[in-house]
Amino acid sequence: MTDQKVVNISINETDTSCEVPLLSGTMGPDAIDIRSVHKQTGAFTYDPGFTSTASCSSKITFIDGDKGMLLYRGYPIEQLAEKCDFLEVCYLLLNGELPNGSEMRQFVGSVTNHTLIHEQMADFFTGFRRDAHPMAILVGVVGAMSAFYHDTMDVKSEGFRKLSAIRLIAKMPTIVAMCQKYSTGLPFMYPKNSLNYTDNFMYMMNGTPCEPYQANPILTRALDRIFILHADHEQNASTSTVRLAGSSGANPYACVAAGIACLWGAAHGGANEAVLVMLEEMGDVSRINEFITRAKDKNDPFKLMGFGHRVYKNFDPRAVLMRETCHEVLNELGLHDDKLFKLAMELERIALEDEYFIEKKLYPNVDFYSGIVLRALGIPTEMFTAIFAMSRTVGWIAQWDEMITDPEQKIGRPRQLYKGATLREVQSIANRK
Repeated sequence: MTDQKVVNISINETDTSCEVPLLSGTMGPDAIDIRSVHKQTGAFTYDPGFTSTASCSSKITFIDGDKGMLLYRGYPIEQLAEKCDFLEVCYLLLNGELPNGSEMRQFVGSVTNHTLIHEQMADFFTGFRRDAHPMAILVGVVGAMSAFYHDTMDVKSEGFRKLSAIRLIAKMPTIVAMCQKYSTGLPFMYPKNSLNYTDNFMYMMNGTPCEPYQANPILTRALDRIFILHADHEQNASTSTVRLAGSSGANPYACVAAGIACLWGAAHGGANEAVLVMLEEMGDVSRINEFITRAKDKNDPFKLMGFGHRVYKNFDPRAVLMRETCHEVLNELGLHDDKLFKLAMELERIALEDEYFIEKKLYPNVDFYSGIVLRALGIPTEMFTAIFAMSRTVGWIAQWDEMITDPEQKIGRPRQLYKGATLREVQSIANRK
């Protein structure tokens, strides 16, 4: 048995010190176990945004930002996106291993048989304005699932957790497609058991009762790849929100609704939507240099959306795959001459050749390409984040399930560095200045 590695923490101001364990994972940096620091020294640690703090241990996703590496359960994202479909990746994230043929057939059957939502849930949509943002509707409808499936609220039951996971993965495409149909005034299209997961979503989004809908396999594969690339991304803001909500014992539908609300933020899930807004603001290839000059100006708050990444200090590995997919879709649809797509491709070319962007490693990220692909598929810009939420649901529920079964799990309770008023007495209203 090896000796436990330790770190000595000294606080000069109070002349106190303590030894704390240094924990090692299978990959990535070690972590200083600070749980006993307050008890031993009386001091808290301070880390706004938790950017240097491991909030949990996990076996699901690993990111090495310097190397541009993303692994799901140890498998490189590049291999999964090339060799698997989305439901295979869902099985992997939930169960830890890729399925064999028999396991895959059973899993697909379970998902397929749970795609319908309760008919009364369809009535919820009429309570929203037609011009409501799809994410506003999604937060409400997913949260309301707990009112319809309250038979599986025992989060300590493994069987109930598995059933909840299947329900969420299966019903999210139906709900997201209903958000789209409701906003356009078109009738809801109910799922078809004869279609695979992504074909079914495309059918519910684009089909009408008037005529048969035939999916294009190249476009379907592009969307399936977007689902895979967005399925999980370690302890990001929305995943941490799901875990924090779940730490109180809240039901999985409420936890995922909390994750959706967090994902809605422009700094998180709204990035691919922001890319399209930026391109539309540019309007023409002739204005690219104007915007690039602004992006280089330290005194200008403007930022090029879709370039660089908070975690990846090298190329975003998901962007490499989405770039390839983006060009496949544009070729299939003959859109290389479309004004907005020409603008996007020229912006990409300039950024990849510009010394400033190369030096700063501001490469196009997954949001840059996925936004272009989604627009090419005819999906409205306001639906982008809802599709992101649909993709990320499996990651959220896998992380939630891992958190529930973690013996070290505690209800989340971050501390603070208080900078408010010190103790004072309440004066009568007549004596207040």
